Amino acid sequence: MSREITVLDGGMGRELLKSGAPFKQPEWSALALIEAPEYVERAHDAFIAAGAEVITTNSYAVVPFHIGDERFAERGLELVDLSGKLARSAAGRAGGRVLVAGSLPPVFGSYRPDLFDGEKAPEILSVLVQGLSPHVDFWLAETQGSLIEVEAIRRALGDDQRPLWLSYTLDDRNGVRDVIAGKWAPRLRSGETVAEAAAKAVELGASALLFNCSQAEIMEAAINAARISLQESSLHAAIGVYANAFVPRPESTEEIKANSGLGSLREDLDPPGYLTFARRWVDAGASIVGGCCGIGPEHISEIKTTFKPEPVAA
Repeated sequence: MSREITVLDGGMGRELLKSGAPFKQPEWSALALIEAPEYVERAHDAFIAAGAEVITTNSYAVVPFHIGDERFAERGLELVDLSGKLARSAAGRAGGRVLVAGSLPPVFGSYRPDLFDGEKAPEILSVLVQGLSPHVDFWLAETQGSLIEVEAIRRALGDDQRPLWLSYTLDDRNGVRDVIAGKWAPRLRSGETVAEAAAKAVELGASALLFNCSQAEIMEAAINAARISLQESSLHAAIGVYANAFVPRPESTEEIKANSGLGSLREDLDPPGYLTFARRWVDAGASIVGGCCGIGPEHISEIKTTFKPEPVAA
């Protein structure tokens, strides 16, 4: 099978943990940058070897929420810059066939748009943008849970002309059960609809609209909703998906406590299992596919060989 898709990398954090890199809460994937950056570079290399055409900077956890206010003030810019340099170095070894996406995370914690602070966000985002700017080919605002979060990122980028991809995380607390029951409606974790998210992405000049770090079962419905919304509004943006492999999260928002421990991973989302979902996403209209937390190089290899196989030598 050969489709015109772009293959992303997978989840940096769990790949670092699997490889033996320094890894603990609350620093998460930032700890390797601080103590052993060679592991970050190896992870980038592993995803490229698996077939990733885009690698994402390991800047997701370089925010006060993960590394603390004092360390961020003292070393935040240095660490963000290092994450960009490591990704650019890995892409360079690939001979120019791999692009570097600058990761702009939810700066007050994953899955918690209710914690967003509009007064503090610009200062944090400015450090991320400044540190990544010399190294990235485009910007990837990922795991965004509300429209106000992506608006803050667009402001932080100012007049930067590089492409912007916006990736939202979806409210999947009842997702698997409700998809099976045929009653799940795709919404962001803020409660805003995918249609609203699609319109906002285009309004902010995004060239791609993605969904990430949510359950694999709910992504197809989100793709369909986004595609229909874009078509009805005569708007255009590429659509992409990179799901996580987490066991479903608790139903109550109050029970989701980032940095409280490592989430368990699903056994059914091995490479063939994840590929089953990826086929559905592409059939539904996704042209960008990769993986988030718990999705490793072996999953990316399965996607690459399925959708973009190497030509057979004559």
